[in-house]
Amino acid sequence: MAPFATALDWNHLADVALGGEVISREAAHGVLAAADEEILAQLHAAYRVRRHYWGNRVRLHFLLNAQSGLCPEDCHYCSQSKISTAEIEKYPLMAQEKVLAAAERAHTLKAGTFCMVISGRSPSESTFSRVLETVRAVKAQYPMKICACLGLLDDDQTRRLAAAGVDRVNHNLNTAENYHGDICTTHRFQDRVDTVAAVKAAGLTTCSGGILGLGESPDDVIDLALSLRELQVTSVPVNFLIPIPGTPFRDRNTLSPQQCLRMLCLFRFLLPSQEIRIAGGREVHLRSLQPLGLYAANSIFIGDYLTTPGQAAQTDFAMIQDAGFVLEAPDGSPMAEQSTTGLTSHLPPHSQRSRSASTP
Repeated sequence: MAPFATALDWNHLADVALGGEVISREAAHGVLAAADEEILAQLHAAYRVRRHYWGNRVRLHFLLNAQSGLCPEDCHYCSQSKISTAEIEKYPLMAQEKVLAAAERAHTLKAGTFCMVISGRSPSESTFSRVLETVRAVKAQYPMKICACLGLLDDDQTRRLAAAGVDRVNHNLNTAENYHGDICTTHRFQDRVDTVAAVKAAGLTTCSGGILGLGESPDDVIDLALSLRELQVTSVPVNFLIPIPGTPFRDRNTLSPQQCLRMLCLFRFLLPSQEIRIAGGREVHLRSLQPLGLYAANSIFIGDYLTTPGQAAQTDFAMIQDAGFVLEAPDGSPMAEQSTTGLTSHLPPHSQRSRSASTP
């Protein structure tokens, strides 16, 4: 994409966002098409918005792939889909004691939210009942929020999740409505919107984002962010495609660190008050510029993703501290200094690793 021809006042875009207005589509295109030398000015403006709503806090989430593979959907980016030949672990829903062990690890890593993900279009009643039992067990032992990512859900299922103690449900839109047919044919974009609506109706916090780098156009990136704004989604995971061998999108690896940062800035301008989480692919695409992403986003996953490994937890803690940010406690306040002092040197060996990985 050629650099945007007209110079934009990035601080003006921050003012528009802070004023509750929507930046124009022309300005949104300008954010995505800006020259690389503009990135620090863009991040400065995005950070004004981020700081207004989130201060210098970084929220941590921990992701558990509680059921892997064996999915009947044909999502072209996913290693767990029916059309994937990727070499991944495939297993039914984990036993409750294994989930509890993962929850303990998440608590040790100072995660405020424990995210349970299962593969598949929608859970069977037997699987769903076991998920509810496990949620109650985790809630009884650990002071963390629980996010469930279970596929397509209806009103009854979301109400039962709320009654069991689930705090939020993740269901990503993944891409713009216009581009959805190019990445999946076994369900509709509207099916995903309907699930998010069911989550809202149940009084649960909505978590929905997308995957960037799928081959979408700049308009698709903008439309995705605008769809999330229209749905008033609370938490927005921003994934960058990990091109996994064995998937149809295995050769799509075109994002640069600067492109990823511009996309994060755009999401902050269009979704000013939302929790924006740098999710799957940050290590692959942002690489050494990962700390800069925190000037637009206020949240990351700690540990691994669904079927791909994440960065070592010790490295994440050092990155957050070195950039001048502080961890957020589960109640949303800055974590007490004594809770984080020495954390990078006192984690159990290899505590950052599990067999799980892309985000919900």
